[in-house]
Amino acid sequence: MLLYDLAIELYDVAVHLAAPFSRKPRKMMKGHWVVYELLRQQLEEGVRYIWFHAASLGEFEQGRPLMEKIRAKYPDYGILLTFFSPSGYEVRKNYRGADVVCYLPFDKQRNVKKFLDIVNPCMAFFIKYEFWKNYLDELHKRHIPVYSVSSIFRRGQIFFKWYGGTYRNVLRNFDYLFVQNDRSKRYLAKLGVNKVMVVGDTRFDRVLQIRDEAKDLPLVEQFKNGQMTLVAGSSWQPDEDLFIDYFNRHPEMKLIIAPHVIDEAHLVEIINKLKRPYVRYTRADERNIRKADCLIIDCFGLLSSIYRYGEIAYIGGGFGVGIHNTLEAAVYDMPVIFGPKYQKFQEAVQLIEAKGGFSIRSGEELHALLDRLLTDSAFLKASGENAGQYVTGHAGATDKILGMINF
Repeated sequence: MLLYDLAIELYDVAVHLAAPFSRKPRKMMKGHWVVYELLRQQLEEGVRYIWFHAASLGEFEQGRPLMEKIRAKYPDYGILLTFFSPSGYEVRKNYRGADVVCYLPFDKQRNVKKFLDIVNPCMAFFIKYEFWKNYLDELHKRHIPVYSVSSIFRRGQIFFKWYGGTYRNVLRNFDYLFVQNDRSKRYLAKLGVNKVMVVGDTRFDRVLQIRDEAKDLPLVEQFKNGQMTLVAGSSWQPDEDLFIDYFNRHPEMKLIIAPHVIDEAHLVEIINKLKRPYVRYTRADERNIRKADCLIIDCFGLLSSIYRYGEIAYIGGGFGVGIHNTLEAAVYDMPVIFGPKYQKFQEAVQLIEAKGGFSIRSGEELHALLDRLLTDSAFLKASGENAGQYVTGHAGATDKILGMINF
């Protein structure tokens, strides 16, 4: 598959060329330079390692429930966790649920053989969209079991194109593909790939775990002070234009904004749109928090715990490339609102079908929906319960996967 190998080589060259000028590729290259030495130093002799690979942070969260259950049930195994993206590795490089965390070297044949010679995993799990041909070919040649977790397949993927014939063989390297839905299974069956089990998405297990481990945030509770609160998570400028306009006109509600991009310029943009008192979380104290009607979360790591303090959630990204995580909010029995670009996100489609999620295309639609949620308590309660029941009803993928694996 010369074109694939050429594409990997070109990507490697592009990252090297970009490294002096951009922080993300620079961090990636530094991680790649030390990966083999790191593995030699940290892997313990005689330990059987289970290898998990995630592209970035979102895929890590999907694999995390499985990692942690394996760790608890089979403590004699070691866990190796690899990332492709710096946005995953830099955040989780100190994750205690794994024994070793590192970058995955680019999928070049010499890298693959060197990596597997050092690690020699007893099995491997690739999360969601990870289909690295040379790694999967070599794992198959070495008779190392490999599984795809929470994968999902659509008609537009290369496997189902007329020119994707050679790449389809990658799918046959998996001992089992644990997919999210029946449609994925049907698509794979058309290719003759039948070692497939529909288990759902491990993210449902993860958000339930996050809910159970949510932090108490006394300042946020003092801010809320028993009032109706809208929590806007991972918001972008087009989202903020809509819900801030509504907030400015409705003194009966409070607003918590956790923007996707936290830099001073964006925070100033948000502040300039507000016509009611606000406070930034990092500058809040018991005195000024009660005087504010809007709380701006200007730090990372709190959003999943903050949702618990709201009655309604707005999830950003739906006026851009696509919405962010809806499940982290829905798990708290609250209706979830998002913009029009949600069709590629199965959970958003299903939340709408369950009458726990709502898509809006304009400020007028958002205003009408919020008006109803704020004035019709029965509608608010039913919508929230629908969202929560959707999450709990789709949990259990982790245990289904574990039941199929031979340790």
